[in-house]
Amino acid sequence: MRGTARFFPPAPGPGAAGDAGLFGPGSTAWRVARERLIVAGGPAALLLQVAHPLVGEGVRAHSDFATDPLQRLRGTLDAVLMVTFGDRAQVRAAAGHVARKHRPVTGTLPRDAASLPAGTAYSATDPGLALWVLATLVWTALQVTERFLRPTTPAERDAYYRDMRQLAHFFGVTDAVLPEDYRALERYVTEQLQDTLDVGPTARLIARQILAPDPPLLPAPLRPLPSILAAGILPARLRDGYGLPWRRRERVVFAVVRRSTRLVVPLLPGSVRYWPHYRVARDRLAADG
Repeated sequence: MRGTARFFPPAPGPGAAGDAGLFGPGSTAWRVARERLIVAGGPAALLLQVAHPLVGEGVRAHSDFATDPLQRLRGTLDAVLMVTFGDRAQVRAAAGHVARKHRPVTGTLPRDAASLPAGTAYSATDPGLALWVLATLVWTALQVTERFLRPTTPAERDAYYRDMRQLAHFFGVTDAVLPEDYRALERYVTEQLQDTLDVGPTARLIARQILAPDPPLLPAPLRPLPSILAAGILPARLRDGYGLPWRRRERVVFAVVRRSTRLVVPLLPGSVRYWPHYRVARDRLAADG
């Protein structure tokens, strides 16, 4: 695969006519997740995830990030799109695939992190770690929507999070650990930032592979863009921890991208603007009519 073709998940099968799956066309989940531009938050979401020492070590020890650094983002994106837009059978299949991939991901921290001692155990089936991964996806999706597409209201953010709570159950996040509403989720993210996240050697190594993959995902003039987008989206503490430049040049590029996408994206045809998963889901419902 070359260029973005090796990253973007392919269109799913048509599914069962009339089966809306978890959500449906009136849901906030469909409205937010259908936008291909959400992928602009992917690098930031991954850097947030691996800044958690246990998640970072799990990725380092149990994935091929050195040879395929975008595998995790591609797999996560495909699973989330399938559970969001698939029919009920596709939802179950996607969730089952994730569960099978996660089951063997266990181990212990090999060295002390700033917030956790060496020997701390981790498991990808831990609801607490699954919550952190979910939180990064929800938080970055809304950050991208707000900054690059359109304003969001508190009511819309709450509605999106309510939908994502349903999705969370399919990825091992239990009600016992889920924050009550989006404001509570934001508080949880802030607490993790203050108390747990640690941009150590493992996180920095993974970040280099994510932001500058080999072979490159983008043509040469655009290769700095993932770092600039991540720097503009991430909280300042993590941006500094990863050593992402945020000089006047980067801030200007980020601002130009923001203004450009807000102007251009609403003018794009749906075949370009939206994920094929959304278009397949709409066709599946129309076929029942």
